[in-house]
Amino acid sequence: MLVLRVAAAAINQTPLDWAGNLRRINAVIDEALDGRVDILCLPELCITGYGCEDAFFSLSTRHQALASLAEIVERTRDKNIVIAVGFPFVIQKTLYNCVALVADGRILGIVPKQNLASDGLHYEPRWFKPWPAGTRVTVPIKNSNGAVLDIHVGDIIFDIRGFKIGIEICEDAWVAERPGASLAKRGVDIILNPSASHFAFGKNEVRKSFVIEGSRAFHCTYVYANLLGNESGRVIFDGDTLVAQNGKLVASGPRFSFKDHILTTANVDISKTRTAQMVNGAFRPELEWEGVNCRDHRFASDQPILEDKEIVDTKMTKFEEFERAASLGLFDYMRKSQSKGFVLSLSGGADSSACACLIRKTIENGLAELGPLEFVTRSGFIVDIDADVQNCIQILEPDEEHKVCFTKVILSHWLTCIYQGTENSSQATLDSAETLANGLGAQFNVWNVDDLVAAYVLRVEKALGRSLSWDTDDIPLQNIQARVRSPGVWMIANIKRALLISTSNRSEAAVGYATMDGDTSGSLSPIAGVDKQFVLEWLLHLKDESVYWKALEDYYKLEPTAELRPLDQNQKDEDDLMPYPVLELIEECAIRDKMSPAEVFQNIIWNPTYTDVGAKKVFEWVEKFFKLWSRNQWKRERYAPSFHYDDENLDPRSWCRWPILSGGMAQDLEQLKKALQL
Repeated sequence: MLVLRVAAAAINQTPLDWAGNLRRINAVIDEALDGRVDILCLPELCITGYGCEDAFFSLSTRHQALASLAEIVERTRDKNIVIAVGFPFVIQKTLYNCVALVADGRILGIVPKQNLASDGLHYEPRWFKPWPAGTRVTVPIKNSNGAVLDIHVGDIIFDIRGFKIGIEICEDAWVAERPGASLAKRGVDIILNPSASHFAFGKNEVRKSFVIEGSRAFHCTYVYANLLGNESGRVIFDGDTLVAQNGKLVASGPRFSFKDHILTTANVDISKTRTAQMVNGAFRPELEWEGVNCRDHRFASDQPILEDKEIVDTKMTKFEEFERAASLGLFDYMRKSQSKGFVLSLSGGADSSACACLIRKTIENGLAELGPLEFVTRSGFIVDIDADVQNCIQILEPDEEHKVCFTKVILSHWLTCIYQGTENSSQATLDSAETLANGLGAQFNVWNVDDLVAAYVLRVEKALGRSLSWDTDDIPLQNIQARVRSPGVWMIANIKRALLISTSNRSEAAVGYATMDGDTSGSLSPIAGVDKQFVLEWLLHLKDESVYWKALEDYYKLEPTAELRPLDQNQKDEDDLMPYPVLELIEECAIRDKMSPAEVFQNIIWNPTYTDVGAKKVFEWVEKFFKLWSRNQWKRERYAPSFHYDDENLDPRSWCRWPILSGGMAQDLEQLKKALQL
């Protein structure tokens, strides 16, 4: 047997937080040393943070990164551990996304990324250059003593006491011609993959498949380490940690952890992969080997090996992933922005209700993992808590009754809800908002803003020299009601040093069904990455949990409505727009799949659900969508930051680019109209 103890670490880092990032890396290293780990894989760019954006170009960023790397290198001196750590590095005046393999107080070598992520939210080619496969150079680097050493850099592998180690970096494993195939030809025993792979619905299973398949196809042990948490605002990392060998998953850690780091360890018998290499007739490693020798290194596994941990089942439903991703995103955004909770205009409708429930879920998930004291400390409330919270914290292992009590106490500190009614608001939505806020445990206030609306209407009427009416001024009269609600909640948020939550969803963003500087006002928009139909389905899903069923009991009786027109007009969102399932289907075809109006029309008319609707109505839906989509790009440019959940995101700063001014597919729509003889 040739047993090694390998480990993958997920770390919750923050861009340019030099002291904090290094502290968290050191904490992982200490845990790995205590666990007698031989080889530790840390995430991609974990020294700087992945989301540094144009700060990667800064000379200071690169100097600080090298200074942190030097400290990490020094921590390996006289320790029996090898560490892979990600950082940006300049080679011959060109910036590369690199991983250094360090051990015994020195850098053994540096491997740059060969394939850069450039789709959707990825802009790696803006900052980095891809490293050419098969290229190797030596670069002079000063060590901690000031001595200049020549370090091997490039497409290299490492021979450490007879074990051959290669490195793929995140996107390298997602491409057809992945570097792992070349590493396998050179007979590697272990492939390390430091990654910064953003969360998206279902993506975990894809990752798991290429890790497992890579270990099978390359006859090796494959170690995968991802970043964790809401690192820089919009992107959430789920903290996947995976170890596979010969096509079998041997270790995996929890996802969406509220902790600073997760360490997943596994004992792997290298003789098993070497046997698989010999048995497989197609395996033909190259006889000539180029790499870095470190045969005198000592491993911690020279001592007795510790027991393996159980494999954590990371598979989740889409609703579970949504709750966990949004919870972690909200928690990290709040504490990293040094905010003190959330303020929400709670209308009683689906979107604001969903935001309130997500904040409650954040507390529930955090408490379940961290416990009362650590959760309160990490959330930043330790200096503000009162006697009620202190009493709850004293209960180290609370029962269910105390957990519910503590959750409501924390939520009363975290979330302030305000219902801002007008003469067009119904008693039903007020009841819904009040029942929800009280049921969850949030602070609740009721304001009537009719006087503010009337004051603006009077001023405008004087300026125009005429009266405003619903017949001639429908949209302005709706918008002013939404806009006058903004200053008051902003003021509350400022006073409380809290984040104002914007409640827009993706369907509204697609067609601009929102009032800028009104319901779009906010610091953060946690549901702007999911469509309205998903929000409605998720809220129905919450019926299975008693606390949410009781809190949402009044909401379940309502239909989606903006309540901005007089009550006798019975305003409904789907009357203003189109059925939400139709809107979702059109958006998917037009934006995600880049279809023309004619192609979108065909997809709907051929859909069994809409075959009886008629060509005229389907065309009206398609025409309305494209016109509203093109007209309202300026609104999407101004939305509060939202979380990225999937490849249908409409956020122009993280996924979907579109010109603010465009022809709006007018010619395509006219041609389709003529073809349909409408």
